[in-house]
Amino acid sequence: MKRIAINILLLLAVCLIVVCAIWGPEYLARYKDNGLLDKINTQVVETEGEGYRYQLSSSEKLYILSECLNAQALPESEQSALTRDEGAETDYTELEGTYAFVVNHKGPTDKEITDEEVFEICNSQLLQLKELGVIPEAVKETLNSSYDAVLYSAIDVLEPRNNVAVWKVSLSNSQKNANKSNRLIDAYMDGDTGKIYEFYVRTQITSWEEINPDEIIEKWAGYMGLGQPSVYETDNPLTETTPYYKKYVFESTGGERTIVTVGFYEGINELFLKISR
Repeated sequence: MKRIAINILLLLAVCLIVVCAIWGPEYLARYKDNGLLDKINTQVVETEGEGYRYQLSSSEKLYILSECLNAQALPESEQSALTRDEGAETDYTELEGTYAFVVNHKGPTDKEITDEEVFEICNSQLLQLKELGVIPEAVKETLNSSYDAVLYSAIDVLEPRNNVAVWKVSLSNSQKNANKSNRLIDAYMDGDTGKIYEFYVRTQITSWEEINPDEIIEKWAGYMGLGQPSVYETDNPLTETTPYYKKYVFESTGGERTIVTVGFYEGINELFLKISR
């Protein structure tokens, strides 16, 4: 009798297993669907822009921007003001090589500096550079009535997820007859942080001997969050249109090298710090 009871229990267990195997998955699927259907469900996902851009270090951003600018035929502020055709227009969107520097027609994302903020942030960064002694105290603030601001994207074409949003702030062409003494002429600003990668400023400085390029580059490197640079001895002095300059090289952990130049254009009294191109 006991054996018969055990056999019945085993038979019931087998039947239960078979029923679960047949109907179990369908029942679970319906249960899950009931939890989703006719209800609003939210999920945090990366937007296209956010997913497209990786978080880059300061040295990586510097290198990408340098390579992008090297690939362009851009005028270097007004260092050749005596020979430059003021009426000539330059095509900033012409691309070549594996790096591209193009106008960002989509505009800033919600994490980037907006058109309304760009001049206020530019002035705050100029103030920091003044306090550090990188640029003279007498340099005036930028005003949206006198300056133009254009948002660019510096892109590693082979790895497009590696890109840097950059604002270029320039004294407006409509101001070409204005007094440019103690004014910012051009600057490249990080589109996220506002940090100034490159600048050209008219000053009251009249000679290269008044400038300490080693101190300027050290303060600027700390401001940008970069490591210590090494002096770079170029074997081609024709790369510059002024004899008054000193070059430095920054190296990143990936082995990339970026050359940064501190220089001075005598006559127009323009101090500059630029990423080599």
